[in-house]
Parts: sequence; C-alpha cells; structure tokens
Amino acid sequence: MDDTQAKMDKSDGAFLTGKLLLAMPGLSDPRFHRAVILVCAHDENGAMGLVLNHSLPGLPFTRILDSLNLSSDIQVDPAALDIPVICGGPVEPGRGFLLHSAEFSCPDTLKINQDVSVTGTVDTLKDVASGKGPARFLFILGYAGWDSGQLESEIQHNSWLVSEPTPELLFETEDEESKWTKAVQTLGFDPTMLSGDAGRA
Repeated sequence: MDDTQAKMDKSDGAFLTGKLLLAMPGLSDPRFHRAVILVCAHDENGAMGLVLNHSLPGLPFTRILDSLNLSSDIQVDPAALDIPVICGGPVEPGRGFLLHSAEFSCPDTLKINQDVSVTGTVDTLKDVASGKGPARFLFILGYAGWDSGQLESEIQHNSWLVSEPTPELLFETEDEESKWTKAVQTLGFDPTMLSGDAGRA
C-alpha cells in the first residue's frame, strides 16, 4: 500500500492516475480483450490499474465472504452482495481490492480521484457485510502492471485509448462488452469503426 500511495502522491498532469484505459480491438493479449482499466497509480516508475469488466465465472462475491468466514457478519439485503468478482489483471491474482465510492474511507484507503477510492483490507469487507461499507463498490482480484515507460509505449502503439471515468460507468452493473462500448462512446467514437490499425492513439 505504501508504494502505491507514493506513486499516487507524485502523480501530476503528465501521468494517467484516475484515467480509464480502453483496449483497442487490435490488442493481441487475450487477457485484455476489450478491457476497461482504471489507472490507480502512474508515475515515472510505472503504472498499476484494475480491469473493471472481466468477471470471474462461477465466483460470486458471497463466496469470498464465505471463504473469509464473514458470512455471519452479513446484515444487508443479500441482493446487494449478489455481484460478480472481477479479474483485475494477471498480477497477484489472489490479492483483493475493493474499488468503491469515495464517501467511504478508512486508514488504508487510497483516494484515486474525487469519486472513487480503493481499499484492500479484510476489515472493509466486514463493513460491507454489516451494511457500514461504501454505497457503491466492485470486488476485484489481481491487477495489471506496467514497468517504467511501458504504458506510454503501448499507448503510442495504438493499444489503448484514454478516457475520463464517471461513477456510473465504473459501478453500474453491465456486461463486459457494453461497459467497453459505452466507454468508447464517451470519446465520440463509433466502436464498430475502430480497428487495431487505425492510426495511433
């Protein structure tokens, strides 16, 4: 957490902390097919982000609570916990992140922008189960990482579009394709007209 906080504190207008990365159709890595990624930290040493629209089949959030022995803490409508677990990327796939609305905060919370924060502690999941957690959230396992200069190079080579997130785009329940499509449309593009060879982002 400390390293990530340092990256976020040093971010400025030259970096992409708080932005969305939208995978171009020509991106060859199947792990990022039409991925929508929130950049949580980006500086001269590299970048870290969370994929928002790749759910893990057959792994509901309630199973995570069961595995952590938090089922007895559930005091909210079970429908509120009936959400998929998201595959945030290939790095540390067993590490969990709660991406959530910014009105909720605890000592380990990292604020990404005025609308969204991320917390990675089990105590936060207890708060969610007991109804004391954030109003909106996603539970994500793993993350995507880039070495120094790698993300900038990928953008120059037409792998990603960059856009601004909105709370609705981040947290509304949508299937994987529609979240990517809606994000691309915010840039004024017709998604069907995009190709991996159409110029440079």
